[in-house]
Amino acid sequence: MPAGLGPAPANLPRATTLPTEAQAQVLEALRTFEHPATLAELTDVTGLHGNTVREHLASLEADGHVQRGTQSPQGRGRPAATYIASPRTDDPLTREYVGLATTLAAALRRLSRHPAADARTAGRDWGRQLAQTGGTADARTPIQRRRSVVALLERLRFAPTASANATTVRLTRCPLLDAAHEYPDVVCTIHRGVVEGMLATWGDTTTTVELTPFAEPGACVLQLTPLRGRSDA
Repeated sequence: MPAGLGPAPANLPRATTLPTEAQAQVLEALRTFEHPATLAELTDVTGLHGNTVREHLASLEADGHVQRGTQSPQGRGRPAATYIASPRTDDPLTREYVGLATTLAAALRRLSRHPAADARTAGRDWGRQLAQTGGTADARTPIQRRRSVVALLERLRFAPTASANATTVRLTRCPLLDAAHEYPDVVCTIHRGVVEGMLATWGDTTTTVELTPFAEPGACVLQLTPLRGRSDA
């Protein structure tokens, strides 16, 4: 693949400096959120001044403790920045994902006669499990289901940025970037299957899922195309 295309690793930059006591307060508050938090939300939870929280977040990001993203556009104006805590070794969701996907990538590539097809099937099965155990109940309409996909991809450390109707999703981080470079037919197909499994669990059988690995500088691109191209569905 051309050099420079695709997402960054989900765990870069590596945390090399311990946070100060004040920074640790903001970091622990951030870990209480199940979704990417905004500056306003963190200010409200910590009781600190917004400028103080912003300064702590900037330092935490520089030291690798925090990853910054952008909120999906909700209308006019610049989307707000969002923040998630970098993965910890004791994060069960991250540990499960990395362990499962790495094992599948190696085993399927080595043992399967049809590694891409089997990877997609395995991804779908795991996507169904994720949707059942970590999804949102508010997934009744197509656009809600697409946004629920984006929310789960955020939890899986893909740092997604989505269009307003969540039909185009840029994946700016990858938890398995090294494996994806080596076995894109397995790892990237698992990721596609995961999204298909999520949608199927929520009763969506009409959305077409296409994932273009290393599509552009800084991201892979996920397309969630509604039936008959209805982006407002």
